[in-house]
Amino acid sequence: MTKETLPAPALPRRLAAIVYDAFLVIPLIMVCVAIGLGIRLLLGSAADSLLPATAVQMIAVLSCIGFFGVFWMKNGQTLGMQAWRIKLVPMPGNELSFGRVVTRCISALLSVLCLGLGYWWCLFDKKKRSWHDYLSGTELVLMPKKPKKTNKEEP
Repeated sequence: MTKETLPAPALPRRLAAIVYDAFLVIPLIMVCVAIGLGIRLLLGSAADSLLPATAVQMIAVLSCIGFFGVFWMKNGQTLGMQAWRIKLVPMPGNELSFGRVVTRCISALLSVLCLGLGYWWCLFDKKKRSWHDYLSGTELVLMPKKPKKTNKEEP
C-alpha cells in the first residue's frame, strides 16, 4: 500500500495515541521544569525559588515540541502512534520538515484550546483531517497490521 491509499485513523484511535503519549510527555515536562527550577536556584536567591508561571508554561510547550519533533522527524511516529499504528506523513507535494513539525505542534495546541474543535473536525471532514493537519501540511495515516510471525518448524 502506498501512502496515498492508506486510510486516515479514526478519532478514538487518535485520542488513544494521545493518552499513551501523555504518559510519556508529562514526566518529561516535570523533569524539564525541575531542571529549570534547579538552574533558578543556582543563579538566584533561595528565598525566591519558584519559577514564574510563564516560564513553566514555556518549558511545557518547548518540551512537547521537542518530544514530538524528535519522534516525528525520526520516523513519523511517537511511541503512542506506534502502538496504535498511526504515522505522520506530509501531504502530497510537501516534505516533512522541522518547520512543519513545529507548526503542527503549535496548531494542535490551538485545536485543543478551541474546546477540542480542531480534533473533532476530523469527524466532519471528508478526508478525516484535523485543523492542525491542514495548517501544517501533514496528515495521519493508519498503517496496515504487520503479519504475525510463526515459529513453526517444518518437518
